[in-house]
Amino acid sequence: MKSARTPVKKARPEADEPHGDRAAAEAGVGDGPTDLSELAERESRWNHALVGSGLGVWDHNYRLDRKYYSPTWKTIRGMAPDENVAGDYQAWLQLVHPDDRDFVAHAIERQNAGDPDYQIFQYRERHRDGHWVWIDCRGACVEWDENGVPTRIVGTDIDITARKEAEETLSRLSRRLDLALEVSRIGVFEADLENDIVEWDDRLIAIYGLQGAARKIGGDAWAKSLHPDDRERVLGLADRSVESGSDFQQEYRIIRGDGVERIIRARSAFFVDGNGQRKLVGANWDVTEEVALRNELQRAKDLAEARNRELEAAKESIEHLALHDYLTGLPNRRYLDKMLEDRAAQCRTSGLALAILHIDLDRFKQINDTLGHRAGDAMLQHAATVLRNSVRAADFVARIGGDEFVILCTVDPASKKTAGLAERLIRELRKPVRYEGHDCRFGASIGIAVDCGAELDAKQTLLDADIALYRAKGLGRNRFEFFSASARSDIVSAKQLGDEILTGLERNEFVPFYQLQFDARTLDVAGVETLARWQHPVHGLLTPDRFLDIAEDLDVVSTIDALILERALSDRRAWIKDGLSIPKISVNVSARRLADPDLGKKLRALKIAPGSIAFELLESISLDDCDEAVAANLKKLRKLGIDIQIDDFGTGHASIVSLLRLSPKTLKIDRELIRMLPQSAEQRKLVGSIIDIGHSLNILVIAEGVETADHIRILEELDCDMLQGYALARPMPAMQLPSFIRSGSWRQGQTTARAMQTHLRRALPAKAAK
Repeated sequence: MKSARTPVKKARPEADEPHGDRAAAEAGVGDGPTDLSELAERESRWNHALVGSGLGVWDHNYRLDRKYYSPTWKTIRGMAPDENVAGDYQAWLQLVHPDDRDFVAHAIERQNAGDPDYQIFQYRERHRDGHWVWIDCRGACVEWDENGVPTRIVGTDIDITARKEAEETLSRLSRRLDLALEVSRIGVFEADLENDIVEWDDRLIAIYGLQGAARKIGGDAWAKSLHPDDRERVLGLADRSVESGSDFQQEYRIIRGDGVERIIRARSAFFVDGNGQRKLVGANWDVTEEVALRNELQRAKDLAEARNRELEAAKESIEHLALHDYLTGLPNRRYLDKMLEDRAAQCRTSGLALAILHIDLDRFKQINDTLGHRAGDAMLQHAATVLRNSVRAADFVARIGGDEFVILCTVDPASKKTAGLAERLIRELRKPVRYEGHDCRFGASIGIAVDCGAELDAKQTLLDADIALYRAKGLGRNRFEFFSASARSDIVSAKQLGDEILTGLERNEFVPFYQLQFDARTLDVAGVETLARWQHPVHGLLTPDRFLDIAEDLDVVSTIDALILERALSDRRAWIKDGLSIPKISVNVSARRLADPDLGKKLRALKIAPGSIAFELLESISLDDCDEAVAANLKKLRKLGIDIQIDDFGTGHASIVSLLRLSPKTLKIDRELIRMLPQSAEQRKLVGSIIDIGHSLNILVIAEGVETADHIRILEELDCDMLQGYALARPMPAMQLPSFIRSGSWRQGQTTARAMQTHLRRALPAKAAK
């Protein structure tokens, strides 16, 4: 110890070891003379070792008041190797991390006192760059004074920042792993396969319900905990895993130490430890709730999939119902609209033509009306079967409403097979169908339109087929017609006329004209028939034959009838005010207006004077089978004092029974029966019989179409009650009627005609005698 306290003069410049003689002494060099080269070599070896180890040497010689810091010591702190170190202790202490400062001051104090417990300590010091450097400081007293007080302390510093960071990272990972295992409730084990010992952690012991058991457990403890139903399977898998060295991964049931059944998921892998021992490490976790949830989710999934299948089936059913007719099972109009463009696109790309057949069943309404709707449904189903069986598999058949069907075909533009198909359909549909003991017969009218090319418009082609059907029905039904441009022109004209009719109603263009009726014996004015006329802004005055059919299609005939009636009542009031008395005004009434349930209320609002108005009914709506609504309105007309006349009698199929039931005030013989009276004795007999029938039933008889003096004479002879026709008066507007009646011009013409007829009758026998 004494030699250690005696300072030795340095033999060479400073290095990491400040005192070569000390190093030499520690290397075994005695106090005697030493070879200087050998000493230098040994000192160099120690210096290189210190530099290579990263140790920074420091030497505090308090007796000489000298401090030494090696270049490595300075480098650790970011200082230059040749930089002088300030000796201010307090200044240096400020470079120590605040959290370590008190501890370092105490440690240095104890180290200087020679306390062996503080020969090694660690702390953080600020680097020149500003970051903190962890330093492992090791120091020891090497010299003391006579009183045993340390006078020289020598030590080393080493930068352990990287090791500290690694330790912190490892510690952080360890904490995270422990937390993850705790949170996930995973238990870990390590098995020594050579010694059949398994070390379980606390979590694994808790999972298996073996609280209080030792951490090192025999290998059979795990096997005993397996559920009896899973034991053989799991042990077999484990044995195969051990034999092959493959990882083990499995789910199985266990019976815990407390008898509770749980489900465990296990994973394990093999490794060889540092001693060459083969071991197995693994993890177990309780997945009972997870499996229950999984099973529940699987059940929910299975149920959802089953419901989805049901929904898909329901969706398909709904889509089928949405696109098919419930009665016949054929595609409906909605499906047709979808297929139209598909077939048109196919034709545009393939060069084929699109043929559309629009089919309407003839006399179908009669079957419905006579045998009921069930019979009608059966006929529709039969028609659908005929259509399906008559077309190719690629053709498309749809029922688009009521008794109408459409067939789409793709054909060669030059093919004539479409006409053959139409003929076959008409022939098959005309065959009688037996239904509940009845032979039901109906036919079909078919409109056909064919188009092709890049500009093919399927919707227009369908419209053209509809136009062709309209033409086929107009030409007598039970036939087919191809579309033509002229047919389209007729339809367009009808459409334009329909629009003009609606506009004319809005503008009050429909006006009444009046044709006088005369007593057949006295030629006095007996009444007046009101006739509808259309004062067209372009075409002038139009009679009903120009617009009535279109008006019926538009369902505005009742509107026109009501308008004409109101104008006629207004004109009658004006005539009475002018001193002109007209016994009765007759107006036409349509079948639809006669079936109006509000007709009585509307007529009461007009305040019609009883006996002043007569309604003319076409014979076609005064038949034996008139419905309840018509019969009820006829009774209301009588209560309101409105007479009933039957118009155009003799051209329809009214029976004597219907005359008795309706009890009309008057009937009018159709002009076709009157026209040939002068030339036909048979016609005179027929008209005479009608007059006799009317009189026998107390019904007045009016003859219309009286155009000659012969008509007047013959009808007078046949005892007809009233006459109406061009021979006496033409239809005229309301303003002309008073002056015409006052002039009495029809009497003058008839007086002259009668005189000439009398003269001729008297002259004929004399000429014959000559």
